Amino acid sequence: MKILNFQNANLLQTIKRIFVFMSPATLLLSSPVASHTSSFRIKLSFFLFIILFPVSILAQDTNFVTVSPGLGIKRNATNLHSPVNKNRQWLIAGINVIGYGSSLIILNNTWYKNYPHTSFHTFNDSKEWLQVDKVGHAWTAYTTGRLSTGMWRWAGLPQKKAAIIGGLSGAAYQTVIEFLDAHSSQWGWSWADIGANLFGSGLFISQELSWQEQRIQFKFSFHHKDYGETQLNERADNLFGKSWYERMLKDYNAQTYWLSANLKSFFKQGNLPEWLNVSVGYGADGLLGGFKNEWVDQLGNNVTRYDIPRKRQFYLSPDIDFTKIKTKSKFLKTTFSFFNSFKCPAPALMIDSKGKMRAYVLYF
Repeated sequence: MKILNFQNANLLQTIKRIFVFMSPATLLLSSPVASHTSSFRIKLSFFLFIILFPVSILAQDTNFVTVSPGLGIKRNATNLHSPVNKNRQWLIAGINVIGYGSSLIILNNTWYKNYPHTSFHTFNDSKEWLQVDKVGHAWTAYTTGRLSTGMWRWAGLPQKKAAIIGGLSGAAYQTVIEFLDAHSSQWGWSWADIGANLFGSGLFISQELSWQEQRIQFKFSFHHKDYGETQLNERADNLFGKSWYERMLKDYNAQTYWLSANLKSFFKQGNLPEWLNVSVGYGADGLLGGFKNEWVDQLGNNVTRYDIPRKRQFYLSPDIDFTKIKTKSKFLKTTFSFFNSFKCPAPALMIDSKGKMRAYVLYF
């Protein structure tokens, strides 16, 4: 029995739309600077892998949707005791090879081939975007590790082995992209990116090996930002694109990354709800360029906006661990697992690096 049903024509149309979305002619013209960050390309290729391969293949197997922890690992009796299944292991190996390999080929053909190839070289971008892009690297490595580990657990691998193989896959995948950067004239090998990738994978693997669960989860949130002035909105459109999906991937002023801790996991004797989390977030504001707020507009005029401060932002907010919500519905379990990679909208308290504090009734 199939839970999801894709017609070939519809799948081809989806793939074509993704190709158009990834095309440099589409993205580079609308946002020539932000699209040069490896964090954007990595997240883009990650979402491509998620869309093209697991969803279409998992539609062939109801049991995968039933027991896979997916993006928000949540164990149950079925998952913990899945017997070793060679057919499933070959299937998951094939998904990883096809998914990762194809997304890298597409990324290479749509991005890197448009720039001269060079010998291996490095590029120090550790101070770009107040490191928001580096946190994005870590989140992608962590989230990829959770997805991959869920697949290997479904295939019957022991918890420890699945965690190591799956957890390292995120950093390994991004390292391959880093090699592509290192041989492109437009970018370069970034040790800061590598460090962020290893942090994301390490955060996942260490919790799996220590606690056999993710007590502290890495989450992402995004909101649309209006820059107020016409000049600033035009700059944002050029930097980050105009569509919501471009802004979601590239607008570092509108992204927030969270470490969300499940209270019940740390205080088991208390009467706290199992689903209640407390989260700390990191974001930034006032970023109109990678290193400084200076650019050349479409008329060739030099624009400097040093009057706009570049600020780090730190958040405190309650959150929900959706995988802790009890339900017998297999569909809801899978849905909750997916949403667990994203921060739930909730009240939040923010303090920035300039000392300003602000409270939000609802923040995402």
